[in-house]
Parts: sequence; structure tokens; C-alpha cells
Amino acid sequence: MHDRERLQIAIVGSGPSGFYAAEALLGSALQIQIDMFERLPTPFGLVRSGVAPDHQKLKQPIRVFEEIARSPHFNFVGNIAVGSQITVKELQSAYHAIIFACGASNDRRMNIPGEDLKGSHTATEFVGWYNGHPDYRDRTFDLSQEVAVIIGQGNVAADICRILMRPVDELKSSDIAGHALEALAESKVREVHIIGRRGPVQAKFTTKELRELASLAGTISTIEPAYLELSETCNAELANKRSTVAQKNLEVFHCLTANVPDGSRRRIHFRFQASPVALLGEDRVERIRLVHNRLNGEPFNQCAIATERREDLSCGLVFRSIGYKGVAIPDLPFDPIRGVVPNMAGRVHADGVVLPGLFVTGWLKRGPSGIIGSNRADSLETVDVMLEDLSTTVPARAPGLEGVLPIIKRRSGRIVSLSDWFGVDAAEVQRGRKLGKPREKFTRIGEMLSIMSHQDEQGQPIGLSSTDTID
Repeated sequence: MHDRERLQIAIVGSGPSGFYAAEALLGSALQIQIDMFERLPTPFGLVRSGVAPDHQKLKQPIRVFEEIARSPHFNFVGNIAVGSQITVKELQSAYHAIIFACGASNDRRMNIPGEDLKGSHTATEFVGWYNGHPDYRDRTFDLSQEVAVIIGQGNVAADICRILMRPVDELKSSDIAGHALEALAESKVREVHIIGRRGPVQAKFTTKELRELASLAGTISTIEPAYLELSETCNAELANKRSTVAQKNLEVFHCLTANVPDGSRRRIHFRFQASPVALLGEDRVERIRLVHNRLNGEPFNQCAIATERREDLSCGLVFRSIGYKGVAIPDLPFDPIRGVVPNMAGRVHADGVVLPGLFVTGWLKRGPSGIIGSNRADSLETVDVMLEDLSTTVPARAPGLEGVLPIIKRRSGRIVSLSDWFGVDAAEVQRGRKLGKPREKFTRIGEMLSIMSHQDEQGQPIGLSSTDTID
């Protein structure tokens, strides 16, 4: 098969699921050219902008992704939004197949009165803010408040709490965004309540995250012993071999019952079987109203049922961390309830009818679950069915990138290539080295494009990949 007969595959999204799909494609026996489209100038998705800055080891997959990206049969096409600067139908006309790996970037709402009061925030905007994501660079958080509430009991909730409560000196050597570090240094937050609608057995923390949160320097974590008095159903759930993490978490929770809050340390309170029903205040959040729940149902299928008991808790900040939803892309089927693209093993379908050449992977495929590595098996499944479909026919020639470049160039200002990104990456690392940090991120798209323009002027190689296809 000659180069012009290569299978032309577009991947939309440059996070873990997109790169794992690229890895599987490049490892196949077929001759394949991959063009990866990304809305931002920066690749790596949540590994760059979602992993907490004090968890640098979790960012190591970036090294693997960089090696994948250096393949001569891979192009990074950054700063291009699929759905606006190039449509799905236009991509379909140029590629044999498209894999959508765009993740789930919208937070689920609580749908309660006062949710949009000042002081009420989503997990995504706070995480994006302290990680230097351009979309959230200019968000503001009133850290003069002393009490914060986090709704949700998963690892993202733990990240938010840890960043709020960790001594700022321990964050200085991380890659936290400079503007966030400055704000956190002045923070007056002294107390955080982490609230879940169900019980401690159903909390979604990984044990490592929970232990780290419970042992922060200068902080004391507490739980009321009554929360750990389990029902028969919860005990049955806990006894199941699937509940290893819950068993270990419960050991951690039991250790916290003896802790007594004192005025000399910051405080974290774990609260269970409570749901928010309203955020209260005149111009901003002043209190959160909670309803206490009882659990009902079979093991592993218990739901929270509201009781008559209500409670108002004074607070000045509320973060909701109750899950994520994908965002609809024009011309692509979308399930607004689940927040995913309807699919069967990765094959996109509309009303049960498979749409040839369209595939999906990652959170947009299965919903927001799992850790970074969970995306590898998910992407392998999608690539397998895609290659199976393509093997049943002899595909006509597809122009690939050269077929859509004229359209993109008419609609966008600057296409960001892989070598462009490597230049920005090197500049971030250099800035960070001066501050004793792994990197100091550029947090505005204009800053990144300016760095690239300067590199152009200096005569440094700027191109789509090692083959400089775009330029």
C-alpha cells in the first residue's frame, strides 16, 4: 500500500483515550496516518489540566504520549475546534474513519435553588483554575471565606479539598499555576465539609487519596462515630469481595472518629447521608441547606431517600463535584441524559442504526468513570471494532489532512503543530526551573501563540510533525 493509500484516521481530542487509540492504531499491521485534532493549543487533556499539581507522578503518561506523537505517521492539529472551525461532515469527507475522544467537560448540576449564587462553583472550574487551563484562567474564588463545602465524595472532591487545605509551601514546588498559588497563599479557608448523599461504604475515594487527605500537615480530619454504624445491607455490601477499597476506606474512617477539632489546625469534616436542597444568602452563598437521607435498596444498588430532617450549615464557598457530562458536537448523535455519544462497543449509532466511519472512546463513550489507565482498554475495544469494519471493504482513497486544511485555514487564525507545542513545553519548563517548579504554565492562548510566533521569527523548525506537513 502506497502512502496515498494509507488509511486516514482522524482522532478528535488529545487526552488519554485519544492517545491510547493512536497507540493501538499505530501498533496494528495496517498502514495508517493519524491526524489528532484538539481545541486547545496544548495536548494531553486532563493529564495536563485535571491531575492535581501535587500528584506529579500521575502525569508520567505524558512521556508515553509524547513518544506516540513523534511517530512519522502522526500529526497534532491543535487550536482547532471540531464542530465550528471544521465540521464533522467535512471531516467525514476527508477521512476513512473518525474517533471522538473529547471527554466529558461539563459538570452535572445539583438543580437546587441558589445554585448560581456567588460563591457556588463547579469542580471543573476550580480544578481548571489551579491547573492553568485557559478556559478558567480568569475565574475568581473568594478565599477570604473561612468555611467551604464540597458536595461529592470521589477523588476530584479529595483533590479540591487537598488544594484548599494543603500548606501553600508544599505546593510551591509543584506545577500549580502561579496565579492560583498567589491566591491560595492568602486563603482564609480553615474548615471544609465533604458531603455525600450516601454512606461511608459507598464513598468513591481511592484509599490512597483518602489517607493522604486525612494526614495533611496542619489539618485534622473528623467523622462522627454515628456515621459508621452500618445497616445490615451496608455490612453485606462491605463483606463482598468487590468491596476491597470500601473495606480499606472504612478502616481510615474509623481512625478519624477519635479526632477532636481544635482551634490551632485547619479542619476537614466527612459527612454522609446528606444532600443539598438549597443554597441560601442575599448576594452570595451564606448557608447550605441539607436534607438527611436514609438508604434503601439491595446491596450495591442502594439509593438515598430524603427524610424530614433538615439542617442549615454556614459556609461561604460551595463546590459541586457530583460527576461530569459530555458536550454535544454538531452533526454527532448525543444522549443529553447520560451525557455520552450513543454507541455499541465504540461504534456510534443513531436510534440503533450504526453510522459507518464514526467511533467514540473514553468518557464520551462510557461516561466519567475510571482512572487514566482505564482508557487504554476502552480505546483498544474501539480501535478493534473500527479496524474490523474497515477490513470488510476496500476503502476509497481519502485525502486526509490535505483535504481539510484549506477549510481550516479559511476559518482559523493559527494551527498549532506538534513542534509548536514542544516549543511552548520547553519554554514552560525553563520558566519553572527558575522558580524550582517542574514547569510554569502559560495560562492564556494568546501567550502560547506569541511564544510560537517568536519561535517562527527565530527560524526554529515549526511544523505539524517531523514531516512539517502543514507548513
